[in-house]
Parts: sequence; C-alpha cells; structure tokens
Amino acid sequence: MPWKESSAMSLRIEFVRLAQRSELGMAELCRRFGISRETGYKWARRYAIDGVEGLSDRSRRPHRRARSTTAAIAQHVTALRREHPAWGGRKLRRRLQDAGVEDVPAASTITDILHREGLIDMGESGKHRAFLRFESEAPNHTWQMDYKGHFPIGTGRCHPLTVLDDHSRFALGLIACDNERTETVQQALIALFRVYGLPWRFLTDNGPPWGDGGGPGFTALTVWLMRLDIAVSHGRPYHPQTQGKDERFHRTLNAELLRDNAFRDQADSQRAFDAWRKVYNHERPHEALEMAVPASRYKISTRSYQEQLPALDYDSGVVVRKVGEGGRFTYKGRKYSFPKAFDGYPIGLRMTATEDLMDILFGHHVILQLNLRSGIATKPVKDVSAHL
Repeated sequence: MPWKESSAMSLRIEFVRLAQRSELGMAELCRRFGISRETGYKWARRYAIDGVEGLSDRSRRPHRRARSTTAAIAQHVTALRREHPAWGGRKLRRRLQDAGVEDVPAASTITDILHREGLIDMGESGKHRAFLRFESEAPNHTWQMDYKGHFPIGTGRCHPLTVLDDHSRFALGLIACDNERTETVQQALIALFRVYGLPWRFLTDNGPPWGDGGGPGFTALTVWLMRLDIAVSHGRPYHPQTQGKDERFHRTLNAELLRDNAFRDQADSQRAFDAWRKVYNHERPHEALEMAVPASRYKISTRSYQEQLPALDYDSGVVVRKVGEGGRFTYKGRKYSFPKAFDGYPIGLRMTATEDLMDILFGHHVILQLNLRSGIATKPVKDVSAHL
C-alpha cells in the first residue's frame, strides 16, 4: 500500500504498533507491508529501545526530559491545542501524559487555560453531541465504509473514501479519490486488504456504489465482496446514525483538517490525509475508548486477501441455478426475477422449515428468500448478509 500513499515514517509507526498486537507471524506481516523481514525486525528493535524516535532516519532523541512548571504546562497545552484546534481538555491531557510531560493538570484546568488563552470557540463547543452507537465485539468483525462529502481542490474535486474498524475506531483507509465509482472503491479496498486482511462484514449506507438506493442492496461491488466471503449490511434509508462511528469520524476529519485547509490536487490531499490519519490512529485520545488511541484496540486481521477469487461452492442438497442475462433464473419450469448484479453467477436454492419458502444463497450468504407461491424474492427476517 501504501508505501506510495503514506510517508515512510507514518508507515513505520503503523507497522511496529500493529506488530505488537498482531497474531500473524513476522514474515506474513512484512509481506503485507511490502518490506523484508530484516527491515521489520530492525524497526521493531529500534521502537522497543527508543520508541517513535528510533524509527527516524536521523535520531532526534532529546538528551534529557525537561521538568514541567506551571508556565511550561501552559505552553505545552497551548502549543498542542494550536496543533490540534479541535481537541478539548480531556484529549489534550491524555496526549500530554502519553508524551511524557510531568505534572499534567486535570482536564478542567486545561480547559481553563484554553479559555484564558482565547483558544475555545463557545459556538463550536455547543455543536458537539454524542452519537448513540453499537459496537462490534472484536477488531475486523465489522468495517464501516462511506464517502465523506466531496470538496473542491485546485484540479477539481476530492471525494474522500473512509474505512473504519467498528470495534476500535481505527481508520484503516482515508483515500483521496476523484470519483465514487465501483472500480475506484474496489482498487482502494484491495490495497487495504493486502495490508490489513479481510473483515467479516462491511456496514454501509444505501447509496452507490455499495447500495442501490434502498432496494435489495446488491451491486457489482457487494457481489464482489461476498465472493471474498465478506458479508455486507446496509443501514436503514435516511438513518445515518447506523454508521454513527463513520459519521463521527467525518465530523472530526472536517473539524481537524478539511475546514481550515486547501489542497492543490489529489496527491496533495492524500499527503495531508496520511499525516492526519497517523495522528488520529496513534496519538489522538478517543473519548469512546476511555481516552485510549484506536491503534491500542486494533489487531490486524488473520484473514489474508487472495489475489484469485475463490470458487462458488454449494453443499449437497442445495439446488444450483445460474442467473441469466437481465436477472432471471428458472426453477421447476417457472422463471423468477432476480437482481441483475448476479447476472452470470450460480446461486443456491435451499428449502426452509416453512412450506413453499426457499433460502437463496450466494456462496455462504443467505441473500434472499423466495416464496414459491407468489414468485417474489424478499429479504429474510434476519440480516440478509449474515455470515453463516
């Protein structure tokens, strides 16, 4: 991935921190990051001895750590706030503690310093409201994906594609795109899969290219994801709260980066995205994580991406039919309509415990249920994308 998309320093930091929590062997982790095992072990040793500073090409390790005084604390607070204007007292306090600053005061005291220095906009403070969220039980159980609203750049418009791990809030991808087409998203996801592995599920909204505007929700992109054995769930139409974490991530991205900056082109946007994403994942305390950073809760997936799509196999007892052009298949002499995204693919038909009701499978995924009397295929009562 991404060595072309991110600075070398940012990726070294991400590599060593993910390596500490990874269940993969060093060889596989290095393969995903496109480096040799010798380089991977070198960075791991340097990080163990000198922390982040050990990863620099040129060491800048201070000879001693200055003791904090009241005036020095205020300077630390104001300097960090100016670097991160959207951070409040709690985040600033935790970041100063993580940076090794001594005698860090309470968050309320830090807030008082910000007020005194004129660094708090009361109008902006009143806008912050918490989202009600569910949380996946483990990393890579569910990734949320969406496009942040596009914005103007010097050469046109940038469409930021965001991919967030639901459990840890770890930002897997923040990609500057020049469109929102299926091929663009697919190539971006392949780059992420090669490094982080595969999730079990994606949660998206109902818009293209991963949704059809509120219908069954099957597109060329979701069919491709299911072929990789990744389930796809969609939030209810007009209810962005379902993707609350990604929506909140977009608000943070806007407040901390996009609102006060302009970019020349897509490459300039990507450089800024990479730098901000490193701060978000590894430095910015997250209130929903009890002021920990997302990287502290994320583990790289053990499900490796396969360059060749696996074959669609069905168990014995499952009737297999091929979807013809225009979205139709035949069963017992009767033709049934089917989503056109599956044109040319084999699907499986399996009777349920309910008379005249069949599950329609695509690989391991129950995607629809067919009423043989009415001839209508609808979403099952349970999530249509549930992984079996």
